[in-house]
Amino acid sequence: QAQLVESGGGLVQPGGSLRLSCVPSGFTLNYYTIAWFRQSPGKEREGVACISNSNGDIFYGDTVKGRFTISRPDANTVNLQMNNLKPEDTAVYYCAADPNLGPKNCLSRNYGNWGQGTQVTVSS
Repeated sequence: QAQLVESGGGLVQPGGSLRLSCVPSGFTLNYYTIAWFRQSPGKEREGVACISNSNGDIFYGDTVKGRFTISRPDANTVNLQMNNLKPEDTAVYYCAADPNLGPKNCLSRNYGNWGQGTQVTVSS
């Protein structure tokens, strides 16, 4: 079955860094737009970062701009480097992918493939 697998989550102190990775299992990500979302209890799902496969455009959520960096070192790996982490960054982080065309801002797209998520906890 086609799946996305996230890794790299964990516990980190405020100001620390983590790097999340997303890789496919059972399929390839050629022509897919990839995004990271996050969700914490009682809050709506929030777009974190995305990279468009059509033109490589990158978009970030306002709350992570300047701190997080999305990258795609190869077609089947998408990383999210998270620096200067804050307690409010605590959430389950999900990788999402979709091959279909969508809005220019890929954070506004609908995604058909989702990973199970990886927990990021920022706490002293």
